[in-house]
Amino acid sequence: QVQLVESGGGLVQPGGSLRLSCAASGIIFSIYTMGWYRQTPGKQRELVATIGSGGSKNYADSVKDRFTISRDNTKNTMYLQMNSLKPEDTAVYYCSAKLGARGYWGQGTQVTVSS
Repeated sequence: QVQLVESGGGLVQPGGSLRLSCAASGIIFSIYTMGWYRQTPGKQRELVATIGSGGSKNYADSVKDRFTISRDNTKNTMYLQMNSLKPEDTAVYYCSAKLGARGYWGQGTQVTVSS
C-alpha cells in the first residue's frame, strides 16, 4: 500500500519560513519523480516544485529563489524549505510521486501565511 504523508504545515507570519516533509512508503522512493503542488479553494492544483530521481529540480516562477526542494533517498522523504513566505503562498500543499503513468498523492497539509 502506497502512502505519502505530509507534515510541517501551519500558520506563519509574512516573511517567515516553514519546512514541509513528505514521508513515502510502499514505493521504491529513489526512482520516482517527487513533487509539491498546492491548491486554494476554487482554483486548480498548481505545481510548486519537482525533483527527479537524479536530483534535477524544477520550480514555479512564483517560488523561485524562495523555496528549495530536496530529497533524502535513505529516509524515503522529500522536503520543501519555504522562506520569505507571502500571503499568496497560503494553500493546501500536496506531495506527489510519479513514475511513468503511475502517480500518487498525499492528503495535503495546510500552510497559512498571515499576520
